[in-house]
Amino acid sequence: MKLFLSWVIFALTFVNYLSGQRNCGAMEVLDRQIKENPALLQKMNEVEKEIQDYIRKNPNGSGERFVITIPTVVHVLYRTSSENISDAQIQSQLDVMNFDFSATNSDVSLTPALFSGVVANAEVQFCLAKQTPTGGATTGINRKSTTLSSWGTNDNVKRAAQGGIDPWNANNYLNLWVCNIGGGILGYAQFPGGSLATDGVVIDYRYFGTIGTATAPFNKGRTATHEVGHWLNLRHIWGDANCGSDLVSDTPVHNTSNFGCPASGHLSTCTGSPVEMTMNYMDYTDDACMYMFSSGQKIRMRTVLEGNGSRASLQNSPGCMAPSGGGSCAAPAGLSVSGITTSAANCSWSAVSGAVNYTFEYKLNTSSTWTVQTLTGTSVSLSGLTAGTLYNTRVKTTCGTTSSAYSTTVNFTTLSTSGCTDNFESNNTKNTSAQILIGALNSAKISSASDVDWFKFSNISTQRNVKVTMTNLPADYDMVLYRTNNQVGISENANQLDEQIIYNNSQSAATYYVKVYGYNGVFNNSLCYALQAQISSSGFRSDGSNELIQGELVKNEFLVFPNPAGDVVTMVMPFGQTTEGVLTVMDVTGKVVATQKMFGDKYATTFTMDVSQFDTGLYLLNFRTENESYSQKLAISGRR
Repeated sequence: MKLFLSWVIFALTFVNYLSGQRNCGAMEVLDRQIKENPALLQKMNEVEKEIQDYIRKNPNGSGERFVITIPTVVHVLYRTSSENISDAQIQSQLDVMNFDFSATNSDVSLTPALFSGVVANAEVQFCLAKQTPTGGATTGINRKSTTLSSWGTNDNVKRAAQGGIDPWNANNYLNLWVCNIGGGILGYAQFPGGSLATDGVVIDYRYFGTIGTATAPFNKGRTATHEVGHWLNLRHIWGDANCGSDLVSDTPVHNTSNFGCPASGHLSTCTGSPVEMTMNYMDYTDDACMYMFSSGQKIRMRTVLEGNGSRASLQNSPGCMAPSGGGSCAAPAGLSVSGITTSAANCSWSAVSGAVNYTFEYKLNTSSTWTVQTLTGTSVSLSGLTAGTLYNTRVKTTCGTTSSAYSTTVNFTTLSTSGCTDNFESNNTKNTSAQILIGALNSAKISSASDVDWFKFSNISTQRNVKVTMTNLPADYDMVLYRTNNQVGISENANQLDEQIIYNNSQSAATYYVKVYGYNGVFNNSLCYALQAQISSSGFRSDGSNELIQGELVKNEFLVFPNPAGDVVTMVMPFGQTTEGVLTVMDVTGKVVATQKMFGDKYATTFTMDVSQFDTGLYLLNFRTENESYSQKLAISGRR
């Protein structure tokens, strides 16, 4: 703990940087909070001790692979109309966070080869809350007019009594406040261990999201990524001291913070003169020049979210689920892009129950203006596009008088008219696999007889089915699909112009790897092939359409057996048309003894639960989805 205590002592004297450069107020706020409540330092030491003990026992993480989705509420405090940022600007920030925390951001490919092996998918996602702490429907956006011209870092923005907005239950929500902070501060966060009454992240309205009021060079949403990193217990990469420690093993020792866009290969003058990881989200570089978390940082973040971690309760929050009985309009899932040419593309998404129509939008990546189309169907064909250009797409649902949030933004690049460039090399081994975006069409080359291309992507618990397609093959290329380390598919069509692997499954989310190679060493050094990965909640078919995976439907009945039980019970969950629910176990007094978020669908419904830790007696099990609630009594008998 000496290292942690030294870090805190230095933090108490840490000074602000020059205006015009990134300035995070997290350390200033921590300084004030410790002075106001000296016991906080001991609490943070206890949190850090738990983390270090966990890392010693699990140096490579827990080994569990699942995405944790954090319900998020955005509180907007505004004095002027420009400070009252739009829903679209808020959604653009959520999109950036979801890309950055899953390593699916388009610029992660810029990571130098030296650090490409430690780029981490934190397997953390964020949703705008659909349910308030009291169970009401919400859009996840909370607005309030104010007369204050700036808020500073004294946390009054988080206090209704001071004109701000009180946080929602921090055990169940990430609270984001957007306001005019002032003083050159871009944002600040509260570290784990602090008071629930002030827990969350504050971002200045000029540095939130990617459109609207977002101001260069901090207009790519990375201020929130940086601050949420603090909220999940990451330190500044230079350890807030000259050649300090950020308590992460795989990040180089930095002299101090870096600003702007340092040249590649920037050296530290600390011991060993390591190359600094200036593109890490926890440095102070411009938004366009930070684009990765490391594996060690992932372990720190996951530690506070898993097991007995200080933010583990977020896993079981119902905040992302619409209240029972509806009241919310769901955003479309499964947005993907196919049939991409130099000037056209096809976009499609999954239907939403109760939808009247859909609002589909697309734009050039460099533009702030969206082209809008209103459709009753679930697909649209785009034409007149510019060759070799990156585009953004998104879609939302209209249900009667209400509209959903936007879907996650999906990017694609049109084909070039003048040859092709392979931007993924060197990706010749599994350990150097290139991260690719879901739904994007990626161009690459097999440039020699020994060249092999490796790519990776992840599915999610609600979209487990996987399809990988290769098109525009200049030679007889084949591919193999791996789920983590296990081969799950291969495509070896002789003399074909395309290859395809479909892997429909009901397993948990995982990282998938694609290996591409030339049959018998064939290659073409001048022409590219196109590779696309897609995921869906519905099963893929070889004709290109989707269908539900066939299986026997389970009736809307909550089954628990054996009953009475000994050490383990089997449960059949009635998910119906939903994909998630919450299981709550209560004793006879009504006290909650366990709660767990459950993921499945109407075909994947059977789960087991270890009840050996429960005392003998009678319990009530309640399973609740956004539409229904079911209960069963369970007796646990004496054990041998």
